[in-house]
Amino acid sequence: MATKTGYPENWSSMTPAEKREWRMNKLLNTTGINFINPKAEANYKARAQRLIDVYNVKEPDKLPVNLPIGDLPLRMAGLNAHTSMYEPEKAIEACKKFNEKYMDELEVFAGSMGMSGKALEMLDYKLYFWPGRGIPESAPGWQFIEGEYMTADEYDELILDPTDFWIRKYMPRVFGTLQPMTLFQPFTNITENVHVNQLAIFGTPQMQEMLQNLLKIGQEFQKHMKPSMEFAPMRTASGFPGMAGAFSKAPFDTIGDSLRGTSNIMKDMYRRPDKLLKALDVVADFTIANILNSPNIANVQMVSYPLHKGADGWMSQKQFDTFYWPSLKKVMDAFINEGLIQSHFAEGSFNTRMEYVTDFPKGTVHWYFDASDMKKAKEILGKNFSISGNVPASLIVTGDPKDVAEYCKNLIETCAPGGGYILAPGSMPENPKLENLRAMYDVVKEYNDKK
Repeated sequence: MATKTGYPENWSSMTPAEKREWRMNKLLNTTGINFINPKAEANYKARAQRLIDVYNVKEPDKLPVNLPIGDLPLRMAGLNAHTSMYEPEKAIEACKKFNEKYMDELEVFAGSMGMSGKALEMLDYKLYFWPGRGIPESAPGWQFIEGEYMTADEYDELILDPTDFWIRKYMPRVFGTLQPMTLFQPFTNITENVHVNQLAIFGTPQMQEMLQNLLKIGQEFQKHMKPSMEFAPMRTASGFPGMAGAFSKAPFDTIGDSLRGTSNIMKDMYRRPDKLLKALDVVADFTIANILNSPNIANVQMVSYPLHKGADGWMSQKQFDTFYWPSLKKVMDAFINEGLIQSHFAEGSFNTRMEYVTDFPKGTVHWYFDASDMKKAKEILGKNFSISGNVPASLIVTGDPKDVAEYCKNLIETCAPGGGYILAPGSMPENPKLENLRAMYDVVKEYNDKK
């Protein structure tokens, strides 16, 4: 019997492996899915079990492939990423047409995409440029704007009370619309009647304008999300399961990407290592709490991370062992204990790190490699963890089908034996060639036909 949280009553006494199995079994549960036809239902069940087998590092019935369709459905319809952010109905219609033509042929489903560009404009979001805002409408995607959004002398504030720092310092800096929040006093000051008058701040013109803008922004987000939410069930209805996921970051990347900036955090390792280590521990704690306390966490199977600054060349192995890995492992251990698979997108190369990231139970971690040595990955990690990736995005965009097929065949020969492998791109390409996607799919189909 499930509790109000969605977990079984004996959740606290279950082992991490039992919790993971319980979460994975939810992927197999088709209750409430209105399949478009019996074939879709059969495909869903087979694909779901295939994914479970891969993540458990078992030999699946067939080798799965993650075809990198990227923005191809938009481009084929004469649209672009700007369309998905400002005219979601058009983007979804493009996906529907793509699916009608290629879903069965390539066993792939194009889903809705794109956050509301208008809502981000209304927020005056400063961390990114996106098509139509800072970069041309024809641009293929986002552009991160790195900056110093936390100064060196604010480490103590972050360590003492990260929520207060986020509300009164960080958020007003990255969302221009939230600038009035700098007028707040710490809410922990409100302990007696005499302090309640601090709430008078909500009566000021700038605060009322901000609150009115937030209402409009929320409405804009809802308006943008509505067609996507209506379209989303078609994925499972068409026979394509997907791991329900949460998004996380390594604590070092949270500070280095979003707060201090790359140059500053690299200096902090030398100039204020103790402060940095304390802050990393604090960020790890609230990362854990944020995800485990999220409303839908009982239905989640996987936590995904883009690993940025832990890649080869960013820091020495000693620095990796001191500053990067311990706080990330703390986060991972907490989630593994709750039965959640850890999926790492290892950006760049992780060749020098593989031997140092193996201390986890079998089947608890998935490694998605960008440009790492897959033979080495299979040898070091492949016995206990599932792996994928490494087909170069550049090859998919600019290469020819023969070269793509040869590259994929070599990867399959290296990584598929023994299971636990998904053929996938190293990163999602912009405007991939359809004939190269067919080449990837045909190589996998040929391999599976021989099994």
